Amino acid sequence: MKKVMFISSTGGHLSEMLELSDLFSLYDTTIVTEKTKSNLYLKEKYKSVYFLVYGTKSHFLTYFFKFIYNFFKSLYLYLKIRPDVIITTGTHTAVSMCYIGKLFKSRIIYIETLANRTTRTLAGKIVYPIADYFIVQWESMLKLYPKAIYGGFIY
Repeated sequence: MKKVMFISSTGGHLSEMLELSDLFSLYDTTIVTEKTKSNLYLKEKYKSVYFLVYGTKSHFLTYFFKFIYNFFKSLYLYLKIRPDVIITTGTHTAVSMCYIGKLFKSRIIYIETLANRTTRTLAGKIVYPIADYFIVQWESMLKLYPKAIYGGFIY
């Protein structure tokens, strides 16, 4: 059974990722997201859930240290789980894991957020060059990501 890691930041990105939950039972699934009070229930609902530290870019100094911590925790989780595929709906939480996964030959599937229909996200810009499949939810986004696949809405 393929090992698939689903990773995203908390909030809307996590909500989009959880729309893919029908896929979870088809694979040896691991979920990785940021730890917040609002998503602790994931540990009870799913078998394999790991949390990274929540960080927001609006507090740059603390965010920098949290990003570094999350990078090393992502490396640890990657080496522990060794997923065949990494699927992400973004954002900053997933960037490190995507690059770590690419280094170790995992397939990377990035789904650009539904929230952007005319501009690229920072995470999307960073992951686009290494993604095996880059999926957009708006047809208009194909102009910004020419090699992307239009997949329609997750919701």
